[in-house]
Amino acid sequence: MNFYGYKRPDGKVGIRNHVLILPTSICASDTTRIIASQVEGAVTFNNQNGCSQVPPDMKLTMDILVGYAANPNIYGTVIVSLGCENCQNDLVEEAIKQKTNKPIKKLVIQQEGGTIKTVEKGVRYAKEMVIEASKLQKESFPISELILGTNCGGSDLSSGLGANPLLGSLSDYIVEQGATSVLCETTEFLGAEHILARRGRNEEISKKIYGIVHDYEKALERVGEEIRSGNPSPGNIAGGLTTLEEKSLGCIHKGGKSTINEVYGYAEELKTKEGLVIMDTPGNDAASVAGLIAGGCQIVLFTTGLGTPTGNAVAPVLKITANKKTYEMMEDNIDFDATGMIYGPESEEELRDKLMSDVIDVCNGKLVKAESLGYIETAIARYCNYM
Repeated sequence: MNFYGYKRPDGKVGIRNHVLILPTSICASDTTRIIASQVEGAVTFNNQNGCSQVPPDMKLTMDILVGYAANPNIYGTVIVSLGCENCQNDLVEEAIKQKTNKPIKKLVIQQEGGTIKTVEKGVRYAKEMVIEASKLQKESFPISELILGTNCGGSDLSSGLGANPLLGSLSDYIVEQGATSVLCETTEFLGAEHILARRGRNEEISKKIYGIVHDYEKALERVGEEIRSGNPSPGNIAGGLTTLEEKSLGCIHKGGKSTINEVYGYAEELKTKEGLVIMDTPGNDAASVAGLIAGGCQIVLFTTGLGTPTGNAVAPVLKITANKKTYEMMEDNIDFDATGMIYGPESEEELRDKLMSDVIDVCNGKLVKAESLGYIETAIARYCNYM
């Protein structure tokens, strides 16, 4: 099975051909918004970080910024900074160049003479880059070039009973085809980590799975908190999930039954052709999806019981539900009807093949609902409060 994508100079394959207008801090975010709004083919997002951060938090922010620029869906990047933030323009540029050799331009608002001058030059840079990007011709690639992110949010009983098992079936299928599938949301492994650990490729991987779960619990304990004080959420509880363990048992279905071959840190660069892997992300939807895409996922499949509009500027986020009411009430946001997993008449294999066909369509250029609506929210995982 093949899809049509864009071959990048660093050897990666993208399914979108965006020019990224990259804000290195919150102080540059409105400027990048203005630039991107004037250039068809350019994308941006609101970066609320980039300054007043302790070193570990700055690293997380840098990893997201650099990972977005290096994501294969990006043709090239225009970096925009204020000039006095922690995530300095030159630092970001150098980090991007260590990961990819794609085109880069950069602007510093304080050096350009303010917002209007920066916007004028940024629009010119972006338009030039979009024109260059338009010269690329799509080529056919095997599905093994895909890195598929999986995520869930607004979960209810239908998530663990229908949508997540269907996504797990698709995950197993693309793993068999030689692709990489990424399971994440460490906080929603709690109570089910022993099941995942048994599926580790070796003892080292099993220990890593236990390790990321225990580290998350300890991090919250250091500030006197406990994961279960906020998870399950009120919506999860209203949807019929009574405990975090129950939620976790449903969550891990997204990883199917494949062997777990590796455990990656948040936003760490992922590899193609690696089968099923785990990324250590928070349960927060936008922050988890950001980590997956910064790691290199070209597409994210997102299951939801209650419904969510979550999207991303860099990669399509395809929404799946097995809740009949949600599919009817949230049709503006839901891409795939998985209610047949619970109510029939389709079999799991028939629904998996239908979902796989939709994934290929999206890889070939079909917009998901979140893209058509222009959803670009990004959140970044954090260790502590701002300084």
